[in-house]
Amino acid sequence: MANVVAVDPIAPASAAASAAEAERDVVLTFYRAFSERRPELIDEAVTQDWEDIPLPPGHGLGPESIKPILRAFFEAFPDVHMAVLDILQEPGRAAVRSLLTGTHRGTFMGVPPTGKEISVACHDFHALRNGRIARTWHLEDWFTALAQIGAWPPAR
Repeated sequence: MANVVAVDPIAPASAAASAAEAERDVVLTFYRAFSERRPELIDEAVTQDWEDIPLPPGHGLGPESIKPILRAFFEAFPDVHMAVLDILQEPGRAAVRSLLTGTHRGTFMGVPPTGKEISVACHDFHALRNGRIARTWHLEDWFTALAQIGAWPPAR
């Protein structure tokens, strides 16, 4: 009599779906750090050697590198909100389109508070490793933000 091995055709898909959901949750936690004004959430989302590309001047790798930037941004825009509009995902990678909004209440990029609202398009590409974000390539439309607060184009 031949050996018969039972295979559950749903199990692999379920495992893949579960892994995809876990990666999605980690990515959403990254954005919750902005909207909830909780820099400590970054620790739950990124690896200790996380690369932020382009790396802001004077900052290194890992979750601690972004926390001062977040705190300064929260001072400039205390009502900041990051709305995740789209997530395109495959195993180990996620592309996110989001919208950053807030009211300019503190100094931002050398511009004193104006009380004006900003709405900034953001595009991020994340590479994940072992359930955490290991590398992020990002692009934000800061020229539009500066125009919205009256700082662009520069005065002549």
